[in-house]
Amino acid sequence: MRCPKCNSIETKVLETRVGKNETSIRRRRECLDCEHRFTTIESVLRADLQVVKRDGRREEFDREKLLAGLKKAVEKRPVDRIQIEMLVADLLAQLEKEFDHEVPSIRIGEAVMLSLRDLDQIAYVRYASVYKDFRDLAELVQEIQDLRASHSDGKQPRH
Repeated sequence: MRCPKCNSIETKVLETRVGKNETSIRRRRECLDCEHRFTTIESVLRADLQVVKRDGRREEFDREKLLAGLKKAVEKRPVDRIQIEMLVADLLAQLEKEFDHEVPSIRIGEAVMLSLRDLDQIAYVRYASVYKDFRDLAELVQEIQDLRASHSDGKQPRH
């Protein structure tokens, strides 16, 4: 693993943790040359996973596309990159258990929204506004009211 600061390949692992669903490994590393500390996440990549779009088209699952959408949703929110990486790893593990080689895009979107709903309500609304393609302000307001009602039982989202 190369150091993101000085590009050295001389690093050591300081700490290793298994992800929530035991499908990823988080490693805290330190560069032996510049002493910069950074985190990496390891997970199994499936090259054969296909996404079935709403119109029936199929395309190869693109982890980076999913990450980009999540990064936009959490922009300027108190959510760090590690939380997003772990969310994606857990989401993929969940989808791979549920589906074999083809995953409906609607199921991916729903799983992302469910994860964001618990992680950060503002990020959830941002993602939902794009994913659900609200036709007018009333639909957005209704989504926010539903979100508020689901959290009115005293359950607070985790940060």
